[in-house]
Amino acid sequence: MVDSFLSQDEIDQLLNADSGSSSSNENAGGEVDGGIKPYDPHTQRRVIRERLHSLEIINERFARQFRMGLFNLLRRSPDITAGNIQIQPYHEFARNLPVPTNLNLLHLNPLRGTSLMAFSPGLVFMAVDNLFGGDGRFPTKADGREFTPTEQRVIHRMLSMAREAYEFAWSTIYKIKTEYIRSEIQVKFTNITSSPNDVVVTTPFSVEIGSHRGEFNICIPFSSIEPLRELLSNPPMDNSRYEDANWRGLLASQMRETQLELVASFAGVETRLSNVMQMKKGDVIAFDKQELIEASVGNVPVLKAKYGSVNNQYALKVEQMVQPALSSLTKD
Repeated sequence: MVDSFLSQDEIDQLLNADSGSSSSNENAGGEVDGGIKPYDPHTQRRVIRERLHSLEIINERFARQFRMGLFNLLRRSPDITAGNIQIQPYHEFARNLPVPTNLNLLHLNPLRGTSLMAFSPGLVFMAVDNLFGGDGRFPTKADGREFTPTEQRVIHRMLSMAREAYEFAWSTIYKIKTEYIRSEIQVKFTNITSSPNDVVVTTPFSVEIGSHRGEFNICIPFSSIEPLRELLSNPPMDNSRYEDANWRGLLASQMRETQLELVASFAGVETRLSNVMQMKKGDVIAFDKQELIEASVGNVPVLKAKYGSVNNQYALKVEQMVQPALSSLTKD
């Protein structure tokens, strides 16, 4: 009986479990003794291990094409650099956006969902300053204000060029068509994901003109490009079409040498099992003679033919091909 009672030390440990467990049972990395980590289903992010090689190619091609558009607009040579692709929850991406940021919501048809093209205020002010002949000596401060009508017109011109360049960059991988929805300056009005913890794929771009620098980001929900996951992970080779044509030609030539069993059905008679059980040697089964006999391979009708003999051997004379796809094999 004495062994069933708790000691004073055990009672103290139970009373101080909430306050002292973090210091005694957890280490600095948040792990419990034994290597066990706490699990929170609301904050767990998806683990995406493969690298999106094709999307990197698209971003590099977009940067080159958009650079030419900015040069035609500003008449100055910008330097655009595509950053590393980041796969992160949407709330982490939104948390790092400056205020105000021009947030443009786009549809990438035929992909599902809404994507985001965000122009930082530094990029907008730099474009406006260069467009009106400035050299950046008098930097513009945002101070949380909204963009002026003039700045919005410049933004729409840059967005139009960016949409055209992005469609061109995707053209060799997958055909898309961008559709402009609306613009916002507060991230809380851009509900491109159903939950702040949903995973998005973001790519930062840096624009430099002289000593001045601006940034913009392209944010796509991972659920939108998940159907293209295999295509974006494995970039298509330039000679893939040529190799596919050779492979199909080789496969077709090998298929012509395949041995098949051709079965010709002369007649079919419907009867009952009781009649079959009563049959004996010498009984005669009557059936109608068919003009054309159907021949099949693996229970698949292939041709219709007439029955006869050639050189004292039973033979079938082909009258009609049932499968149109097989008629192309007779050309050779």
